[in-house]
Amino acid sequence: MSGFQELDDLCAALDIQWQYHDSVGGYHETPVESRQAILTAMGFPADTPEIAAQSLGHLYQGNDGRVLPHWVIVEAEQQADFPIDGSCVWRIEFENGTHFEGRANGVISPGIIPLGIHRLSVNNHDTTILAAPPTLSSPHRCWGVTLPIYGLRTAEQGGLGTYDDLRKVVEAFGLQGASFVGVNPIHAGFPNQPDFYSPYAPSSRRRLNVSHVTPSREQVHDHGDLISYDQAIPDRMAALRRDYDAFVADGKNAAFEKFQATEGDALIQFATHQALSEQFGAFWKDWPAEYQDCNSPETQAITRSNEDHLQFHCWLQWRAEQQLVDINRSAKAMGMSHGLYLDLAVGTHPYGAETWAEPDMFATGVSIGSPPDAFSSEGQVWGLAPMSPHALALNGFRPLAETLRKQLKFAKLLRIDHILGFSRSFWVPEGGIGAYIAMPRDAMLAVIRIEAARAGATIIGEDLGNIPDGLRDELQKSGILGCRVAMFERHWEGDGSFVAADDYPDQVLASFGTHDLPTWAGWRQGREIDWRQDIGDIDGETAVQSKTVRAREVGMFDSIISASDDSPDAMHRFLGRSSANMVALQLEDILGQTEQPNLPGTMFEHPNWCRRITIPVDSIAQDTRVKKTAKIMSDSGR
Repeated sequence: MSGFQELDDLCAALDIQWQYHDSVGGYHETPVESRQAILTAMGFPADTPEIAAQSLGHLYQGNDGRVLPHWVIVEAEQQADFPIDGSCVWRIEFENGTHFEGRANGVISPGIIPLGIHRLSVNNHDTTILAAPPTLSSPHRCWGVTLPIYGLRTAEQGGLGTYDDLRKVVEAFGLQGASFVGVNPIHAGFPNQPDFYSPYAPSSRRRLNVSHVTPSREQVHDHGDLISYDQAIPDRMAALRRDYDAFVADGKNAAFEKFQATEGDALIQFATHQALSEQFGAFWKDWPAEYQDCNSPETQAITRSNEDHLQFHCWLQWRAEQQLVDINRSAKAMGMSHGLYLDLAVGTHPYGAETWAEPDMFATGVSIGSPPDAFSSEGQVWGLAPMSPHALALNGFRPLAETLRKQLKFAKLLRIDHILGFSRSFWVPEGGIGAYIAMPRDAMLAVIRIEAARAGATIIGEDLGNIPDGLRDELQKSGILGCRVAMFERHWEGDGSFVAADDYPDQVLASFGTHDLPTWAGWRQGREIDWRQDIGDIDGETAVQSKTVRAREVGMFDSIISASDDSPDAMHRFLGRSSANMVALQLEDILGQTEQPNLPGTMFEHPNWCRRITIPVDSIAQDTRVKKTAKIMSDSGR
């Protein structure tokens, strides 16, 4: 299956790991055709030996005379020296725009390097200087709650949850002593494509989801037990448009003008994308060819001739930011040490605003996914565009820094979904078989430390699944907390018993489940097994066998947590007394809800991201279940 030597050489040069073992020990080799498709997606075609050789030449082209690598990591606020062969003239430019230059013979000594991402130029070659702290500070022992922002309206209230609803929940749990409230990603979505609402397949991770902006008043037509996005989103956008029209009628607003000036051309470009989406559809691959290029004359003409539409979308982003700032203000007033706990999606939609604005940053024709494992025998394809590691490094890791910075502007706690992808990312070509792509892990972790340090934030890395060798050690060195999910924390190489509370690591966030897993009540019932049978993933015999295994697992877990009934109290006590520094409880578990938010591997077969919480947010602070849970956490020393 090796194909030809030039293909193998190009794969090696670009760190494509086409021979690998999955999480259950199975050996895989990616076929030649799939490797060629992946290389083409990276911008290095290899259809023939000659073309592969040319691509290899292009990869190294222009490196003659380079004396330093494309990027280096130094400790922030310390003297940095860069040994070189011979003499040179160099120039360093810091993040803030200041710069100076000098001559060197044998070593470049630009002095103390401040925290940030800087550029050092030597012999017409640029090197990105990542000046990061060696590690991040550890959080104190605390607890918080995670919940679905979209579901913060009961059926009686109707519609979608808002940022104002989230503020009320933050205040309610702040009163109960929680340190944080976590939500699903709030990245910009596709408001004019209401049936495409997954928070983990965003249009742009550098802009905000405006469907949660609180309007002054709203006509709501969606009152079902499950959210009907094709009603809820048009209702919300119509209400926000009325608010914008009233805003315009009131005249200029200095705060809005300052926001636009600060955000600059990037905001206008995003607003242009949104305006084009209204005219031609949500996904830019379906647009006329001239508008698929964000810099074409036709696109620029749209920017100049649609001021009202563009201003509306700029205003929506401003309103979203204002309301998130209000949430932070409330969290601080309640004495919450972390406040908002946001979630960074692993990738972006291949035909959304992010890929339209910077197409060269993303690989096309491939999707991020995962290889076969114990939970998916065929592997998974997530329909998300991966960032090209080569392009990321050439751009000084700026897109990653900007993406992190947007989240950390509003959150002192950030979860990075599938942080395994910072070490290696699994790319699956259309109609093909995937391979691992090595990522510049150390540089990406340094960028995390830089952005978290300047924001005073704590980072959680979702380190679950087929974990690359050494990743957890590097996360720990960086001060990035891992995740431990109690339903999976077992002695898998022994008797399969559950890990005791005292044996959890301290530098982790512990929880019972996640948004992709059954709730406490659902797990005990094997509810996701029922769903898998109903949609045809498993047959009746397999379902019966799975239920039998689940009953045994429930009994084992009940024994270790000393449970006497089906309530979540014993489970919460177990998490509370665990050694984990941070504990996240799910609101659905506290309220006794059975159905899980998302069933992985499904789109419309299961009502993903449609479930509501069962009580109004105004009543959370006085709910006896909430108060009891808070006392359990307090009694455990959190």
